[in-house]
Amino acid sequence: MTLPPYAQLLGVTLELVDGAPEIVMPFGQHVVGRPGYLQGGAIAGLLEVAAVAAVRHALAAEEARIKPINATVDFMRGGRDHVTRAAGEITRLGARIATVTAVAWQDDRARPIASARMNYLIERASG
Repeated sequence: MTLPPYAQLLGVTLELVDGAPEIVMPFGQHVVGRPGYLQGGAIAGLLEVAAVAAVRHALAAEEARIKPINATVDFMRGGRDHVTRAAGEITRLGARIATVTAVAWQDDRARPIASARMNYLIERASG
């Protein structure tokens, strides 16, 4: 699976955890906001990459392009200077629209630092 170009800028890697894609973003100067914390845009970008990976994973057997329609990000707590992980969960996969919820966390998945709800337009090669 190829990730969007923005993923390379963030320095993220893709891991399969229990068969589902999980995105891992190392902490570094490229994602620093205020000293010792992640920049909010980097967190939002990580969530978007996780959502795109979830949709592409679900559509792996098909030839399809996906385009973002909208995104809503909720920042729950400051992201510290640790590795940050994110995963997307598809809540609805229709013929033309996918709705995804993505969550980012650091030490404990049960204590997310941010979440997002995103909708994507699906352009399937078969019409």
